Amino acid sequence: MDVISVLFFLFALVTVFAATRVITARNPVHSALFLVLTFVSSAAIWLLMKAEFLAIVLVLVYVGAVMVLFLFVVMMLDIDLDNLRVGFWRSLPVGLFVAAIIVVELSLVLWAHFGGVQEADLVQPAADYDNAKALGELLYTGYIYPLEIAGMILLVAMVAAIALTLRRRKDRKSQNPSQQVRVRAADRVRLVSMSAVVPAPPQPAEAAEGQGSETAQAAPAAAQPAAGSADAKSADAKPAAASAEAKPAASKES
Repeated sequence: MDVISVLFFLFALVTVFAATRVITARNPVHSALFLVLTFVSSAAIWLLMKAEFLAIVLVLVYVGAVMVLFLFVVMMLDIDLDNLRVGFWRSLPVGLFVAAIIVVELSLVLWAHFGGVQEADLVQPAADYDNAKALGELLYTGYIYPLEIAGMILLVAMVAAIALTLRRRKDRKSQNPSQQVRVRAADRVRLVSMSAVVPAPPQPAEAAEGQGSETAQAAPAAAQPAAGSADAKSADAKPAAASAEAKPAASKES
């Protein structure tokens, strides 16, 4: 057994162990870290298979971006670990059964395509062979339509996830670019021609007090003539009433 085979089995055992710990670890942060170890071990296996581009992409994209995002989300959320562990052992037999079916299917597919292939039958690439260039040519020529369909599905899924989780607040302020573009100067600013008004100078406090005392004195004086006129009216009304009483008496005598 050569060195490459030993390294392959070593990284394979680490990958299987880390993948098992992802679903059995009690702490979500530990599960995420074991998933990082799984990705790194898989990238090492791809390096042994001379797939350098896929190994680098796996480390940069999944380990460097996706898993960091997962760690931030797990650490920021208040996750109840007891609720996460509820029903684990009850669902374990179903999970093992599904995992066994997946392993058997993948094994049959790999054996059907690569079962009789020997190392001597493999085509040795040239010295100037570029793995990334060959993968790009194959991806954007023979698999261009599946690639575009997958991109559209991922785009629709991303937009749907954002639309479902978006919550609009009533007190939120936002800008409407379409209304800003259609705005006119007459709708925003109105020029009004007004004459200048000069306010009167404020009066001193003493003058205000003097005016207050004069008005207080003028009020009783104005009230006295009004009362005199009311008395005069009542005095005029009394002789008129007396003359009215005298007229019936004179008519009886006659």
